[in-house]
Parts: sequence; C-alpha cells; structure tokens
Amino acid sequence: MNAAREWGVAALVAAAVVLAYLNGFAGVYQFDDFNVIVNNPTVHSLAAWRVDLARGIRPLLKLSYTLNWITGAGAVEFHVVNLAIHLVNTMLVLWLARRLATSFGLALRDARAAAVVTALLFGLHPAQTEAVTYLSGRSASLMATFYLAGLYAYAAGVERGNRWMLYGLSPALFALAMGVKEVAITFPLALAWWEACRPGPRDWLSIARRQDAHWALAVIVVVLLLVHPLYGMRLVPALDWESVRNNALSQVDAITYLVLRLVRIYPLNIDPDLRFATEWNLTLAVEAVLLAGLALAAVLSRKRRPWWALAAAWFAIHLLPTNSLLPRPDLANDRHLYLACFGPFMAVGIEAARAVSARPLAWAAVAVVMLLLAAATVVRNRDYVSEVALWEQTATVSPAKPRVFNNLGVAYEQAGRRDLAEAAYREALRLHPGYDLARSNLDRINGVRLQLR
Repeated sequence: MNAAREWGVAALVAAAVVLAYLNGFAGVYQFDDFNVIVNNPTVHSLAAWRVDLARGIRPLLKLSYTLNWITGAGAVEFHVVNLAIHLVNTMLVLWLARRLATSFGLALRDARAAAVVTALLFGLHPAQTEAVTYLSGRSASLMATFYLAGLYAYAAGVERGNRWMLYGLSPALFALAMGVKEVAITFPLALAWWEACRPGPRDWLSIARRQDAHWALAVIVVVLLLVHPLYGMRLVPALDWESVRNNALSQVDAITYLVLRLVRIYPLNIDPDLRFATEWNLTLAVEAVLLAGLALAAVLSRKRRPWWALAAAWFAIHLLPTNSLLPRPDLANDRHLYLACFGPFMAVGIEAARAVSARPLAWAAVAVVMLLLAAATVVRNRDYVSEVALWEQTATVSPAKPRVFNNLGVAYEQAGRRDLAEAAYREALRLHPGYDLARSNLDRINGVRLQLR
C-alpha cells in the first residue's frame, strides 16, 4: 500500500468519525461545563488564566477553554475543537495500532486491517461521547492527544535511533499531557508496556536508560502535586487505611461497570448510580470473580495470543489514577475509558484482522459492528441537545440517584417548567431526605438564583 492509499484510508476513517459526531454540534453546555467553563472566570480571559497559573492545576486544559471562550462563538466552537482533538487521537491510534500489530507477527496487510478496525472502534464507540460531545470531557481527550503523541515519538525514536525524539520530544509531550490532566502520570508505565509489546529479547537496563528522562519527570511531577497548596491538601488526607480499603471495595463495582461499558453500548449514563461500599456483598463477590476470571484469561493467553494479555495490562495501567485506591466523588465515568480502551480495541482489531484474512466475508460483520457503534453515537449525541433532554435520559438509567433528580429539577426550572421542577426536587428528597441542595432548591423554587449541582 503506497503512501497515498494509506492517507486515503486514514481520510475514510476520519470521515466516518465526523459523520458520527456531526449532530453533536447541536449540544449545549452541560453539568460540569458550568463549573469549569461557563461560571469559571479563570478561563474567561488570558489575563485571568495567567493569574490562575500560580495556584491552579491543569493549565493547558484551562488555556484551551480560554482560547475557545474569548472568541465568543459559544458552545459550537467548543464542539468543533473537541471533535478535532478526537480525530487527531483516532489517527494516532491508527498509526500506533499498525506498529503494534506488526510487532505481534501479523503480515503487513493484516496489520493495516487490524489498525483500521482499532481506529474505527476508538473513533466510533459511543462511550467516547463523554470525552467529545460533553464539552468538559475534553480533559480526557486533550490529555490523550499529548499522551499518544508522546508514545508515538518514543516508538519512532526507538525504531530510528533518534535521540532527539527519545530524550526531547517524547518527554516534552509527556509534560504537556501532565499540563492537561494529572492522570497522565502513568506515561512511563505505558512506555514499559510498549517495550513489552516489541518482539525478541529485551535489555531492560538499556530500556531503563532511554526512559530515564520520563521517570525523572514523573517523580518531579508527583512531588509538585504533593506540595501543591490545593491538590496536595486533597490527596494526602485521603490516604488513611479505612478510606483506601472502602474505595478498593467500591472500585470492584466501578471497574466492572467500565468493562461492561465496552460491550454494552446502549443506554449510556453521564451519572451512573455506583454506590460506595464498606463491606463485601454478593454482587461485589460475583463481580470480583468476573474480573479475576478476565485477568486470568488474559494471563493464560500470553503465549498464543499475547495481545490480550497486553491489552489487559494497558487497560489496568490507565485506570490506576482514577479507579484504584484513592477516593473519588464519582466512582466511575465513561470518560475514564477514553484512553484505557485503546488496549482492548487493539486486541479486538487484531482478532478481526485474523478472521478477515481467513474469511474475507467477515468484513461484512465488521461493517455491521461499526454501523451499530456509529448509530449509537448519533443517538447519544441527541441527549446533549438540552439539559432537560440529558437529565430526563439520565433519570431513566439512574432512577435511584438523588443528584440526577436535583439536576433534572434545575434543568426544568431554567426551561420555565416549574411544576416539573418541583416534582423533580421532591423526588430527589424522597430518595435522600437529607439532601440539602434539593431542599434549598425546592424551598426557593420561586427565587431567582438556583444552587446548581
């Protein structure tokens, strides 16, 4: 396949992603968008952004919001930028997956097929809408851009013996990823993972030497986060034994939710009803067995199908910052899958390429799957057309979560539907009688200022 044809394939993949997300441009600001964008003065001007540099975190993410905000184009421009970021990431996945498939011994033609399937899965899966159509989900997608680009620079540097890419460009991109979102701290582990994917014997001492800049940067970032006046104060007190234990229990349910989200494409949920656990129960036990079984299957496959073992490792690495031991207000969100899904999608892409190589008619099944994913993405994008639409949909999938009904009440009230707003606030209080936020909104149903989220 010549270069022109390769770019043609990339263009077709990009076109499929654009078509799936076109209707998302009608989406409005939602949920956390108000906290981090609309009602956040630090992203409303470059001067305010510069002032925030001294005490804030995620400066590059905030800068991207600021540059969007000061144009005055509104939510549409945020959507355009988010989709552009997602397209760049899809292309990076396409190129990385082809190199990985080749390293696993696939013929060049099959490796290209595996890369196309992987990129389409990444670009079209409806779970990605939370990092694309949900505007503040950009924190996951923009971080992934620098992260994947850094991995690509490292891989290319190793292949070409290019020290500038290894010791300059790749660490710089890692630093930029950290400037978007601190969960990029896993990047050195991703480099070790990449080395594990390469065929043949490995000199881990030499590998450590060419990764030392990345590990040194990671140590520096951890220290800076721990001493940060806001971030460190939230992190260190959360490390007591009881909270760590309870969060580990709770994450059994959360990780199971995320694993199932890879295959259960409808309905989606911006506010899943995942509860904190303090002791084992039957549901957690069943889920723990399921997760352990999947992990064991991945380990047992490492000789005949090593891509599954490495896919599981990638998935685990990228859930470490969000879904491990540290307590979180929300146990899991779909955007946690944005980068983590690359590993499993790569394994599926390799299996699909092997199937197609043996039976070319299998392309029909692949096409059907992609059409289903694209259709589910289009359907999900429609939920973002208004706050009322999003929270009505969320109430159907999280009918026992008080916050959902409080947010639905706010959406109704802002739309001038006060009777429905009152009913939603009352439902929130029925589910949680001590929910002060819903009580305040209900008591002030005829006031001007609402307490949002």
